[in-house]
Amino acid sequence: MEQVLFIVWRESVEALLVVGILYAWLRANPAGRPGLRYLWGGVAAGLALSGVLALLILGVATFLSDDGQQYFQAGMSLVAAALIVQMVYWMRRHGRTLKRELESGLAYNVARANWWRLFLLVTIAVAREGSETVVFLYGTIATAQGGELLHYAMAGTVGLAAAFGTFWLLQLSSRFVTWRLFFRVTEVLLLLLAGSLLVGGLEKLVSIGTLPGLVDPLWNSSALLDDSGGLGKLLADFAGYRAQPALSVLLAWLVFWAASVSLLRRAAR
Repeated sequence: MEQVLFIVWRESVEALLVVGILYAWLRANPAGRPGLRYLWGGVAAGLALSGVLALLILGVATFLSDDGQQYFQAGMSLVAAALIVQMVYWMRRHGRTLKRELESGLAYNVARANWWRLFLLVTIAVAREGSETVVFLYGTIATAQGGELLHYAMAGTVGLAAAFGTFWLLQLSSRFVTWRLFFRVTEVLLLLLAGSLLVGGLEKLVSIGTLPGLVDPLWNSSALLDDSGGLGKLLADFAGYRAQPALSVLLAWLVFWAASVSLLRRAAR
């Protein structure tokens, strides 16, 4: 449940960041006021596109056989992990100049009264965050049943409310909690989550015999830290900890972290 809350929170803050920058610019410039309705139109269109993607994913999953659903869930978990790494890499490269790039692009469009480009920009920005949320959440809650879905829905609602609160606080007190610090902390949490999704996806492939476990389990640390409850469960959900890992999954997890650290160092240059 904490994964759902975190994903909705982080992705919503990113979408609010883009929309907030554009909204503030349009409000502060009289020539930009007519663009406000295109801004909100783009937000609505982006949310609608995200909803369509969610329905498509659920529709595909419904028509698959049991084995097909296992492959689909494993694939979505791995895609979600890859998307998270790509997103963190992109934010590391463009985060520092995002505000300036958005405002210069907006000034160009306003000078030419090109409101439909603004509409398209906002639609893509919101749909991007929304579609990532859909993919991440499917990779996390694909096996949820009954009352669990209600809890996930509540966690998503809390995450959305927390995103609005976070955005408001960051705007008010940027001297104490800067956007830079926010992204640095959350990108580490996102990579931990990506590692967890990677482990979950690979474990499904091991369980259906597509991926060899090599040595399974490699060890058993359940007596020290069980991954079915308490701190062990939290680490399992958020970082991919396993009390009884398969060797192949552990090796993939180590490669994932080596590649992620290398990518982030490259993005920081």
